[in-house]
Amino acid sequence: MTEVLRRGRGSLAFSFFVQGVAFALLVTRIPAIQDQYGISDGLLPVFLAAVPILAGVGSVVTEKLVKRVRPSRVLRWSQPVVLLALLGAGSGDTMWQAALALGAFGLSVGALDASMNMLGVSLQRAYGRSIMLGFHAAYSLGGIVGASLAWVGAHWQLSLFVSYLPVVVLLLPAAFVGSRWYVDGDSAAGDGVDLDKGSAGGTVVFKMLLPLCLVMTFAYIGDSTVSNWSAKYLQDVLGSSEQLSTVPYNVYMVMTLVGRALGDLGVRKFGAVVVVRFGAVVAAAGFAVVAAAPGAWVGMLGFTLLGLGLCVIVPQTFAAAGRLFPNASDSAIARLNVFNYVGFLVGSPLVGALGDAWNYRGAMLVPMVLVLVTLVYARSFAPGADRYGDGHERPRTVDVGRGSNGL
Repeated sequence: MTEVLRRGRGSLAFSFFVQGVAFALLVTRIPAIQDQYGISDGLLPVFLAAVPILAGVGSVVTEKLVKRVRPSRVLRWSQPVVLLALLGAGSGDTMWQAALALGAFGLSVGALDASMNMLGVSLQRAYGRSIMLGFHAAYSLGGIVGASLAWVGAHWQLSLFVSYLPVVVLLLPAAFVGSRWYVDGDSAAGDGVDLDKGSAGGTVVFKMLLPLCLVMTFAYIGDSTVSNWSAKYLQDVLGSSEQLSTVPYNVYMVMTLVGRALGDLGVRKFGAVVVVRFGAVVAAAGFAVVAAAPGAWVGMLGFTLLGLGLCVIVPQTFAAAGRLFPNASDSAIARLNVFNYVGFLVGSPLVGALGDAWNYRGAMLVPMVLVLVTLVYARSFAPGADRYGDGHERPRTVDVGRGSNGL
């Protein structure tokens, strides 16, 4: 494998890590942001919903933009905006400043998420083996670091600006320098690497992409259920202490890191379909354990299973979109990325409404059923005749998208 690809892989993994840190620093300090700007409880959901909605807009704009400029340029300039918007969210004191900072964060996150995954899919195509889960493992690691830094800031009662400034000062120049080594789908051709050119110029048939969009939505409904309701569920339903109620999400994040770090090996050996099916079954089992748990520690086991199961689905969904539309992978990934935010928007209100109208144990069964629907669409993840792994991997420069234009 060429040095160009190795540098590209390392720099992109660092970009995923930085994004994980930034996103965790924002979402884990929402109460502090609310207090700093005096945002009422009634208005807070509007601000929170605006971020994923604008992120979806940013993803759609990126689909159009990458037809004119390379995804690496979009990523190079959107990541600094995300970090500066994070700093802006911690430095203001009026409502309009909060709206401006969170709006900029949402739009730039959409562009960043889309372009990162575009580069990840094209690099995986160049490598000829599964590496996509590794990028998302870097994101999970960043999330753990960001959440830990947020805990330190809250514990020492630091202002948001003081908490965010060192992170931005350290990560922004490092990410910008690292962006020099990003590898686009056509930039390595001169180095002897077989990558499709014009990956944003083909046609995406939405009917063919729809199964993957549904899988993405259901996976993020599950993820947002954990991030938004795990603490409340453990404390209010399972009777844990306030301190113990903070543990499930940390356990969940650690398990996403472990699962993604090992997941590429599983895809290479058994294929994407088997790994996705396994992930869906384990995640569904996790929700079932959470719903039936007699106490906090059994509930913790359920959230552990959820992290291990859900973590493999999203990276493989992006990879499957790249295989399904090898000549239009950038457009397919940008459209698919929108359903990331759809799931995030739907998940928390859905579980909350069901919990209030019915009960929270029953509400946990709904994301369980939705995750199981992934089994119906599992064949969408098949790479066709080209399999990864021992005895199946083709030499060096395989294009993992070819031969997979149907479901």
